[in-house]
Amino acid sequence: MPLSELHRTTLLDTARRSIRHGLAHGRALQVDPSAYHQPLAANGASFVTLQRRGTLRGCIGTLEAFRPLICDVAENAFAAAFRDPRFPPVREDELDDITLDISVLGKPEALEFRSRQDLLQQIRPGVDGLILQDGPNRGTFLPSVWESLPEREEFLRQLNVKAGLPPGHWSDTLRVWRYTTEYFGETENRAG
Repeated sequence: MPLSELHRTTLLDTARRSIRHGLAHGRALQVDPSAYHQPLAANGASFVTLQRRGTLRGCIGTLEAFRPLICDVAENAFAAAFRDPRFPPVREDELDDITLDISVLGKPEALEFRSRQDLLQQIRPGVDGLILQDGPNRGTFLPSVWESLPEREEFLRQLNVKAGLPPGHWSDTLRVWRYTTEYFGETENRAG
């Protein structure tokens, strides 16, 4: 069931408050899930993406639901702002230029495939997020990545790279899951 506009606004506000709290206290905002109704109090998995003037500034998330969604968003917003290894921690003077997007993940579904071509045919561009794993190597792309990588083959090649594998990697031990997301953010309501 899709989140209501109120739920979306609450999650975005919590994410922003967690980043502000992180600037002031060096840790994520602690949220009491009992103060919220379902589905925010139910376990949920999310990714929080930060953009500064239209450029990625941080993105961290969880692939499986193991804590209340409201808490997951607060933790992931803090982590995206201060723990994404690709970027330095967010500074106070950047905050007004940062917009937040949240992806709430559906339950991952294991894909059964016999070949690379079989896998490529099952992938739904613009719809599926993918988790790819081979041994200890694992990576994911959210469905929003299709905007910059619209071709199935290139999407899969770049996901291999993100997982630390060669672009054309293929093996009998390769595992892939797909998931959908409910995606929303401040960019829908803010210019620039």
